Amino acid sequence: MPPDFLDNSHVPPEEAAQFCHPTVQFLRVVFGIRVYIRARSELPWRVTCAICEDTGWKTITVDGVSRVIRCECWQQRLSQSLLKNARVPRRYAHCELSNFEIHTDTQRAAHRQATKLVEQFPVVDKGLLFYGDAGVGKTHLAVALMKDAVARKGARAIFYEVRELLKLVRDTYSSTAELTELDVLRPVLEAELLVLDDLGAEKKSDWVDETLGLVVNTRYSERRLTVLTTNLRDVESTEPGSFAYHLGLRTRSRLKEMCEWLPIDNFDAREVPRYPTAEDIDRWEKTSPASPKNRRGSPLPPKATSQVKAQLKRRENDGRADLKWPGGRAGSR
Repeated sequence: MPPDFLDNSHVPPEEAAQFCHPTVQFLRVVFGIRVYIRARSELPWRVTCAICEDTGWKTITVDGVSRVIRCECWQQRLSQSLLKNARVPRRYAHCELSNFEIHTDTQRAAHRQATKLVEQFPVVDKGLLFYGDAGVGKTHLAVALMKDAVARKGARAIFYEVRELLKLVRDTYSSTAELTELDVLRPVLEAELLVLDDLGAEKKSDWVDETLGLVVNTRYSERRLTVLTTNLRDVESTEPGSFAYHLGLRTRSRLKEMCEWLPIDNFDAREVPRYPTAEDIDRWEKTSPASPKNRRGSPLPPKATSQVKAQLKRRENDGRADLKWPGGRAGSR
């Protein structure tokens, strides 16, 4: 064994294992002698596993033949790393399929389809689009199925609230920005599972249409799984608040093919106690402006007098390439 892999000195026999990252140092005590064995690690190892001793591999016997497979501790750490990269907001960290409260038939159907998607992942033809009023559980279901797919199937997933994503892209146009819009969009375009939350809450403009159109069209072309939530309505007109008006007929058509559209209705869970009684629900229906019984026709939102299309921005000698789309500058550093 190479000399740099061993360091022998007398230590108390009760001394345990120590590890560091990115090189894992296995401290084994043999007859009172300290022996360090170094090995490369893909993940930050901090807790000793009694099964594999933090190698990430364990030995099994199949038909009398010894084999090595990945240890459960490695799978757990991989899931934790993937979940961290998925960008789940703290507000929704508690969301699970198991704690989703079902009060209506549409919630039951949506929960059933979310569970089915996770069971079949990655062999899934269509994503899901949850649409309905605020507070009915759309984001809870979307986050819950994503977390389950990461934990159980090792899915490489990412979550973005649409307005946040657009802001991050817009910020790359600053003269002091270190990232390009392609740096921001690449994980969104390439993720195995993408969750886009609150589609339609963003202010409509040509640039927004182009940017969201790029995301939808790229994932449509590559057949990548996408889950969306929205308050938009699917009505037979292009009135404000409809899919056709806000996204355009082309993007709406692609989403129809990419996703199974699931309406969800319920009272607004944010306006009632955690476990509402019949009296709580009745009070909400009578007093809340969000209740269908209390809604009144509202005037159409004013249209902007002019929409300026986002322009490409050039930098001198920065080595960035023009992506040739109205979303702005793109390239690689």
